[in-house]
Amino acid sequence: MFENKIVLITGSSKGIGKKVSFKFSSLGAQVVLNDVLSQKDDLEKAKKEIEEKGGKAEYLIADVSNYEEVEKMISEIKEKFGKLDVVINNAGICRDKTLAKMTKDEWQSVIDINLTGVFNCSKASLPFLIPEHGSIINMSSVVGQSGNFGQANYAASKAGIIGFTKSLSKEVGRFGVRVNAVAPGFIETRLTEAIPDEFKSAVKKLTSLGRFGNPEEVANVIVFLASENASFITGEVINIDGGLAI
Repeated sequence: MFENKIVLITGSSKGIGKKVSFKFSSLGAQVVLNDVLSQKDDLEKAKKEIEEKGGKAEYLIADVSNYEEVEKMISEIKEKFGKLDVVINNAGICRDKTLAKMTKDEWQSVIDINLTGVFNCSKASLPFLIPEHGSIINMSSVVGQSGNFGQANYAASKAGIIGFTKSLSKEVGRFGVRVNAVAPGFIETRLTEAIPDEFKSAVKKLTSLGRFGNPEEVANVIVFLASENASFITGEVINIDGGLAI
């Protein structure tokens, strides 16, 4: 499905991003993994795992909140592969606290990575996506639609991604570039492992399917949105939440 396609996945050293990269690779894509320098060992491990399964992977170090680093990363992709077809803006962090206790840095760091990072990667990659009629998929969250206690910074960043996605889709649709977002609910990753059991139980009771999702289920939707099967879908936000937001 993605033979000869170049796919960049930010924040892909572990978790959902890593699973997304594995999925694209299994469908023939040349994947470009990305994360910050502190995650280099995990990036190398992910690259090796993909190659051991017969896939094609490279990794590039860049902090998505730094436009110059992102621009350099995109230029390296263009230089090495000659094009770029799909960008998955997955990189994100949490710094959870109530607003009364939240520091300016805890607010700003989440906005810088989660939201400004999407701006940086989308802006830098657009000149290369347009000739390929490429696709951008942004990682939002159900809390960007409903809010969440102790996550004013995270929810604001994810709500901003929804507005960004819809606006950019209107700007670049005339070039054949599609821009969509996914909004996962509670997914079984290292971030949700730390959630207290009583809270997990409460969330599952509010979820129609009665469970957390898994990264594979998120990856499946992202791959669909990037594929020709979704060729008439743009500006959409697809919830992957088991019915939590109903």
